[in-house]
Amino acid sequence: MAQENAAFSPGPEEPPRRRGRQRYVEKDGRCNVQQGHAGETYRYLTDLFTTLVDLQWRLSLLFFVLAYALTWLFFGAIWWLIAYGRGDLEHLEDAAWTPCVNNLNGFVAAFLFSIETETTIGYGHRVITDQCPEGIVLLLLQAILGSMVNAFMVGCMFVKISQPNKRAATLVFSSHAVVSLRDGRLCLMFRVGDLRSSHIVEASIRAKLIRSRQTQEGEFIPLHQTDLSVGFDTGDDRLFLVSPLVISHEIDAASPFWEASRRALERDDFEIVVILEGMVEATGMTCQARSSYLVDEVLWGHRFTSVLTLEDGFYEVDYASFHQTFEVPTPSCSARELAEAEARLDAHLYWSIPSRLDERVEESGEVPGNVLRLERPLRISSPGSNVEGGILILREWRAGSVNLPASRV
Repeated sequence: MAQENAAFSPGPEEPPRRRGRQRYVEKDGRCNVQQGHAGETYRYLTDLFTTLVDLQWRLSLLFFVLAYALTWLFFGAIWWLIAYGRGDLEHLEDAAWTPCVNNLNGFVAAFLFSIETETTIGYGHRVITDQCPEGIVLLLLQAILGSMVNAFMVGCMFVKISQPNKRAATLVFSSHAVVSLRDGRLCLMFRVGDLRSSHIVEASIRAKLIRSRQTQEGEFIPLHQTDLSVGFDTGDDRLFLVSPLVISHEIDAASPFWEASRRALERDDFEIVVILEGMVEATGMTCQARSSYLVDEVLWGHRFTSVLTLEDGFYEVDYASFHQTFEVPTPSCSARELAEAEARLDAHLYWSIPSRLDERVEESGEVPGNVLRLERPLRISSPGSNVEGGILILREWRAGSVNLPASRV
């Protein structure tokens, strides 16, 4: 029993080792990965629309201005060439001459006429005549191509403006993750919240463990990704994110932290990436918010401070306490050691109960009147420990025939 109790004792605390680990995902959700020596840049041109949307704002605005300016200059030059080829520029003072475009007396005038044509301004001072078939064809061509340029560029700007990236700025994650007991099990927890009154529809949460590993064959896998269960099997990963929620990952046999004690966790080198996805209620567009936790940002033996209070007719969320935690008694052993200690304690208490009662009942076929039937499990606590011990199920208990220490019942 002394060994079992020692497994639950917190032991001397050791300060965590500080590392200069490079983040895979920044706290604000930006992925810290750059594509180098990609090659085959023509692939970006095959999806030109997405390429333009992904550009930085200053480059997008530059491309937007250049697309219109170059189009106006291109068609303006063609209008000037038509006027020059027909000799309209040589008969500016000839009233009997019918030009292709009235009042087009130079390149500047041709450029202005190109702008008026493509933007359908139509001031009326410069107008095409019916004696210029090549001008009519050019007018139709510029009207069609101008509409295509308008649709393409306005579409790019609209999609870029309406991207839900900024919506993710109002989805917040706790600055630290915590490890503590929940319902007798060690759990890794973090908190998420939404600052806006318009909600995220069909919100779901995922968690990934990023940690390099080496296979049995000696292959080194950098930044290996492992799923952390946050309730996919039970549906707990589907969130109704009206108020801040604490997301819990139970450290069980399927968890990569199953054999990690407090000291082992502090010496480990990993990153936990959390991903919140959902649709923006106002626009219906999909939004994704990301954050991450390094080893130094995982607090063992802490719990989140409550932020929800009941006021007169409504619930109030205090985001000033969103990132705050407080210490709670938590065993420093691993979840595996905790489960094994509970199993040993359960077995020890079970076999310490005499079996005479069962033998008498089997011989007589009747249950004595002084036998108490327990319909629910009896919780057994180990003395000197801050963790609940095993669970003993007593089907029959004859008063006075079973003597257990009072500290264990």
